[in-house]
Amino acid sequence: MKKLSARRRHPLAAVVVLLLALAATGGLYAAFAPAGTAKADETAQSLAIEEGKKLYSVGCASCHGTGGQGTSDGPSLVGVGSAAVDFQVGTGRMPAQQPGAQVPKKKVVYSQAEIDLLAAYIASLGAGPITPKESQFNPDGADVARGGELFRTNCAQCHNFTGEGGALTHGKYAPNLEGVSEKHLYEAMQTGPQNMPSFPDTTLPEKEKKDIIAYVKAVNSDGADSPGGLSLGGLGPVSEGLFAWVFGLGALIAVAVWVAAHTAKAKKS
Repeated sequence: MKKLSARRRHPLAAVVVLLLALAATGGLYAAFAPAGTAKADETAQSLAIEEGKKLYSVGCASCHGTGGQGTSDGPSLVGVGSAAVDFQVGTGRMPAQQPGAQVPKKKVVYSQAEIDLLAAYIASLGAGPITPKESQFNPDGADVARGGELFRTNCAQCHNFTGEGGALTHGKYAPNLEGVSEKHLYEAMQTGPQNMPSFPDTTLPEKEKKDIIAYVKAVNSDGADSPGGLSLGGLGPVSEGLFAWVFGLGALIAVAVWVAAHTAKAKKS
């Protein structure tokens, strides 16, 4: 008994007991809770990838290859990420009707559940931008003025300063941003579809993306008014200059002709 009491009073006794308790707790946690959850998640992800592969084989493999490696008719999809799939398929651009300088937006073919399955399969081919959550692209509370500055600096060269879109070279164009969802605007900045450059978080942080989305939504909302009167398509000085030349200069010529005609009549009389 004296020996047992002496061991209990040993300075390291409390440390040993604590380590044993931690080891037992950790073992029980690993044995019951996370293993089952992780296995269930892994199984669900595997099923999603398998179903997505079936959809891919039917609707995408003819252009992008059986393993997403790309062909002469379509680029490689390895590393494009789930966000690119959600954007391209979710806006109806993919599957493409025919090859061309640019694939236009059209009616969506797949349901959102099917798009998620396709995205899961493509994401399994290589790491890439992940489909954003609502908290990432929701513009509530964003700085619209700051978004306007960022948009004019990074986007207006192609989309014009109100997002009305514009022509590019060789049959390409920047699409009109009116009516585009917040999610797809965010994904476009993430992935850089077609002729657009990509803006990852290292270049354009999440907050600045939200600011840009807030600006685009503000200038294209139903209640948005043009401070100069008629927006003339929101195309800026091109359409405004044309308006001035056609109507302004035309009016000046008409006045000049009227003055000359009445001056000639006055001299005759």
